[in-house]
This record gives sequence, C-alpha cells and structure tokens, in this order.
Amino acid sequence: MTTTTPRTTALRATALLATAVLALTACGSGGPPAGGTAGPAAAEIPTTDVVSGIKKDPAAAALLPADVRKRGTLTLATSVGAPPGTTYLADGKTLVGQDVDFADAVAKVLGIRLRREVASFEAILPALGSGKYDLGTGNFGVTDERRRTIDFVTYINDGQGFAVRTDSPLKEVTSLKRLCGLTVATGAGTTFEATLEESRHLCQEAGRKPYDVKTYAESGALWISLQQGRTDVVMSTINGLRYAVKQQPGLRFLNEYKRLDVGFAFKKGTPLAPAVRAAVNRLKKDGSYGRILKKWGTGASAIKESRISPPEIT
Repeated sequence: MTTTTPRTTALRATALLATAVLALTACGSGGPPAGGTAGPAAAEIPTTDVVSGIKKDPAAAALLPADVRKRGTLTLATSVGAPPGTTYLADGKTLVGQDVDFADAVAKVLGIRLRREVASFEAILPALGSGKYDLGTGNFGVTDERRRTIDFVTYINDGQGFAVRTDSPLKEVTSLKRLCGLTVATGAGTTFEATLEESRHLCQEAGRKPYDVKTYAESGALWISLQQGRTDVVMSTINGLRYAVKQQPGLRFLNEYKRLDVGFAFKKGTPLAPAVRAAVNRLKKDGSYGRILKKWGTGASAIKESRISPPEIT
C-alpha cells in the first residue's frame, strides 16, 4: 500500500539516534527524573492491523480527478515525530502511527497506492504549494492562518497542551502568562511555536519576565531538554503529550489548552479534497475509523464528520 523512498535514510538515522540518546539519558544519575528507555517505549507501540480489511468504495473513488484514477498513486509527505502520530518501529524502517493508519485507510477506500516520503514537519506545507507532494500528514492543526494557503481535510481533533516534570510547581496553564519567566520547549515550525511567539507581549504587559522559547526539530531532543532541566515545560499536541508521559517516568501531563481540528494537508484549491473527505466519512460509517482510534488510545479525538478547511476552533 505504501512505499518509503531512499531519500528518507538520513532522517531515519536522525530519529534512531535520538532514541538512543533518550535511552542513555535514562541511565544517568542526578538532575531531574530521567525518561523511559527506548525498549519499553517501543514495546508499547501497537501493531494491530486495522487497515488491510478495508474495501474500496466506488462512490468515493469516483470523486478522484481522472488523472489520479488513471495512475493510481498519490505522493504523501509525512513527518516522523512520536506516537501516536508517526514513528518508526525498532527496525528503523517500518513507519507506524495514527497518521499512517488513517492515510493507508483512505488509500484503501479510494483504491489507490501511496508513495510515502519522509520530510521535516516545517518543510511539508511549503512543498505542497510547490506541487512537490500531493498531500501531507504531520498532525497539522487547522488554523485560519494556514487556511489562507493550504486546504485541509479533517480526520481527528487534537490540539494544544502542556507537560512538565513531576517535581514542577506548575499546576495548570489557563493563560500563557502562567509561563512568564519559564523556558518552554516546543516543535519547530508548529502552531505551538506560533502561538508562543504571538503571545510574548503578555508577560511584558503584565510587568513580568518574558518566557523563553526553545524549539526542537525532533521529539527526542525536546523530551531530553525537559528531563535534564534545560526547559521547564513542553507545549505540544494533546495526544502526543498524553502518550509520551506514559512512556517516561518522572513526567506528567499538565492540561489541555486549546483544541484544534487536524487534517490531511493539500495545496490550496486541490481537486483531491472531496474524494479524501468522502473516504474519511466512509471509514466512520464502516467502523474502521473507530478501530484506528481505539488502537492508538485516542477515542477522545473523534470528529462527527470530515470537513474541508473548516474555520479554526475558537
């Protein structure tokens, strides 16, 4: 159903190196509580097949552009982060995750194959505009800013949240002013980074020391920064945070901050959106949608129906 191109080798090596570093961190002494090792984390990644039995839906497939139906393939860019989104199994080759299952399930419904390429999170959306890829996955939150240049087809609801070490005095973040004076870790090129940068003025206006934002291109380094006390709090996806703290002793999920729809990303004006939306809604109807969410423990992220570029949740 999917293939990974040779161009992914360097990115794959980086992801594996980060996993190795995380394992070494767990063996250290002193400082804040260390995170879990690669072994237990890998063992917790579910591998149940919830996709292969899905059947093609002729009505949804008929919505595909004629040229796509003829060639039978789409090029998908995916960013590798952490479960439940997208990650590698211990073999360093096999991609798994909620985003992988949803993309493969949609492809089954539409009767096409995916040519999957790994790309950095911050590179995918610009590359869609240039036509390099047909669609992208990366737990992309649907924001009004992004909707100006990108089309989305929603498949889950996730959002923004926080995690800290268990010894942190921080109890809940209901306003970003609660972060004043702290160092916040987040992913590079994400909505979290944008939200933090746009709200820096809040601390100054309150007469308090601004928070410092540290961005990371991959999740292993981000979590190490928290574990080692170089950052005080992580801002990331709700589902990703909940999963990560279960795998790493000494950390705790703090709270949800804002919910966002999450969608497959496309070049603005794409003719692919109606077919992909129909495919997601078909998955909901035949029960496959629920089985994917159950596999990854993300039932709270279910949406009522897939939509094309809905307004940002406020």
